[in-house]
Order: sequence, then C-alpha cells, then structure tokens
Amino acid sequence: MKYWNLKRNNQFAFEKVGPIPRSITNTFEKFRKELDPNGESEAIEEFRISRHQTITSVKYILLLFISPVLVNQASKFFVFGPCIDYLWNQEQPKIFLNSSQEERAFAELQRFEEKIHFEVLLNPSEDISYEIIEKRVQLKARELGEYYANESANAVKNILSDIVSIFVFILLMITGQRQIAIVKSFLNEIIYGLSDTAKAFLIILFTDMFVGFHSPHGWEVIIEVILRHLGLPESRDFIFLFISTFPVILDTVFKYWIFRYLNQVSPSAVATYHNMNE
Repeated sequence: MKYWNLKRNNQFAFEKVGPIPRSITNTFEKFRKELDPNGESEAIEEFRISRHQTITSVKYILLLFISPVLVNQASKFFVFGPCIDYLWNQEQPKIFLNSSQEERAFAELQRFEEKIHFEVLLNPSEDISYEIIEKRVQLKARELGEYYANESANAVKNILSDIVSIFVFILLMITGQRQIAIVKSFLNEIIYGLSDTAKAFLIILFTDMFVGFHSPHGWEVIIEVILRHLGLPESRDFIFLFISTFPVILDTVFKYWIFRYLNQVSPSAVATYHNMNE
C-alpha cells in the first residue's frame, strides 16, 4: 500500500476530539464532498483506504489474539508440560498447592462416604462389610489425590505458559504501533458510525453486564476460575474485596468516557442513553 494511504490512516487514528460534535463536522464534510467536482476520485481513494484499513485491522486483531493462545498451548504441552510432569513425578511434591484444594477434596470425599452409607441404608439386605466400605473410600481418596496432583501440576504449567503468552502479546503491541493506529481508526469508525440508539443500547448492555446489579455474581465466578487456573487459594475475602471495588472503578471509567468523549462526539447518543436508562 502506498505511503499516502498509511499517512491518511494515521491521520484518522489520531484525530482529536474538538469542541464541535463529530456528527456535525461529518455532515458538513459530506456536503462539501458532494459539491466537490473531484468527489468521485476522492470517493474511490477513500474506498481503497477503507478496504486497506479493514483488512489490516482484521489481520492484526486475529494475530494479536490467536498468536498468544497458540504460544500458550504449544509452550504448555510441548515445553513446560514434559518438564513439570517429570519433576512432579521425581520430586513427589505435595498434592495440594493451597487450602482451597484441600477443602474441595475433603468435601468430595465426605460426600462419597455419605453416599456409600446412604446406599447401605437403602439396601439393608446386601451384606456389605466395613472392610469393603473402607476399601472403596481408599480408592476414592487415591483418585482424588491423583486428580488434585494433576490439577496442581497444571496450575504450574498455566502460570509459566501464561507468562510466555503475556510476553508475546506485549511484544506484538510494541512492534505493531502502526497496525495499532490503523486498528484504532477502524474501531473508531465502527463505534462512531453506529446510530444513536445502537450506541445507547451497547452502553447499557456493557454497563449492566459488568457493573450492573447482577454483575457481582458473574465477577465472582470469573475470579474463582482465574484463581483455580493459577493454583491460587480461593480467598472469599479477596473475591468480595475485588467485587466491591473493581466494578465501581469500571463504572467510573464508563461515566468518564461518556462525559469526556461521547458527549462531545455524539451528544444525541448521550441523550438517547439517558432516556433509555431512565
């Protein structure tokens, strides 16, 4: 692609928010182009720029998200996996990495024992000795030990592979400054090109999803999954502290973005948002 295309993309990407709403300036710009005798050639040029911008943005977004995932899985299964499994079997470390794993294992073993006793009470005619029950409990305990040992090993693998993925992601961000500028322009055109109703709908959807009344339950599940993924203790105090602070910060960021940027770019979208949110 020619240099003027890249220059034009960079100009769109770093367009500043002015005192006049962008919708008004776009209307006058469109009217000016319709009266311009060279409007047809400019339209073809803008189409080429838009096509280049779209293709470049889609490719870079896919690269930005697929590459870390592929590196994560490859490093986990082919690099860290064999090493961790070998050391885990050689050293024979503790089965549990944290107290949360112990609590889950003990609770599951207790439920298994209660299930066996319940089955015995339901079928008193069957002659089941205490030794048989104890043997079944021991087998279940061994299964749980193997399961949580594998979970602990996987947690170590996840930490190492996630570090590599984050490094790859940061490297792509640093080396792709030009592509990031094009992606920013591409996303700005998509977001600000939506109708006022669509903008208001998306704002309400995301705010209610992440900072709304029911969002704490979702955040609780997400934090528990992340902590379990990394082999960290599932501290209820930490989870409740995160839920009580992070959504508030996120809500403040949303409101600041609406006040600082969207209110200047598209005041009608803000008015529609307030009307829909009432």
